[in-house]
Amino acid sequence: MPTIRLFPLLLAATLPTAAFADPAIDLPALIECRQGVSDFAALAPIAADPLKAVALGWRPLPQGNLFMNEYMLNTPLTVFGHSADHIAMAGSSIVAILDLADPRPLAKTLELETGYDADGKFMAGRELLSRDVIDARTGEALIESVILSVSNVKSHPGKTLAGCTYSLDIPAEGEAPAAASGTSKDAPPA
Repeated sequence: MPTIRLFPLLLAATLPTAAFADPAIDLPALIECRQGVSDFAALAPIAADPLKAVALGWRPLPQGNLFMNEYMLNTPLTVFGHSADHIAMAGSSIVAILDLADPRPLAKTLELETGYDADGKFMAGRELLSRDVIDARTGEALIESVILSVSNVKSHPGKTLAGCTYSLDIPAEGEAPAAASGTSKDAPPA
């Protein structure tokens, strides 16, 4: 009887990782800001449950930075022209952790605006999308924003963090939302 119970585990161990991947989640597109807030929301259950990450072929890593949940991918992906097998999620952001000691060349290639560059810390970004949307459940006016960023962080020396932040924000008080169809400041990178 024990061998019958083990069969599904043995079968699972021999199947390729892609057999467990959720085809609805396009990880490279999310990291490269080619998706929207609703696509990013599909990651919430994964961030909340390490077993769901494992089912996708992501191995949860010890938390080296208190602000990020990190994962090692069983199958590397290509983002921004670089191979990556290490990703992280922090709040409404998802980034690839790239083996690039200097983030500046990538930021320049992606035409990002430098926000900070001093004391060994670098941050650059660009808002790719800002549009007014209406919450289907509440009818509330919101601003959907997609921001591409490149940075470094002391917890990951010699690495570059590159990825995307997806957010829904309430318009500032006294600020009337524009047409619900929205406006795009720039097209996301290819």
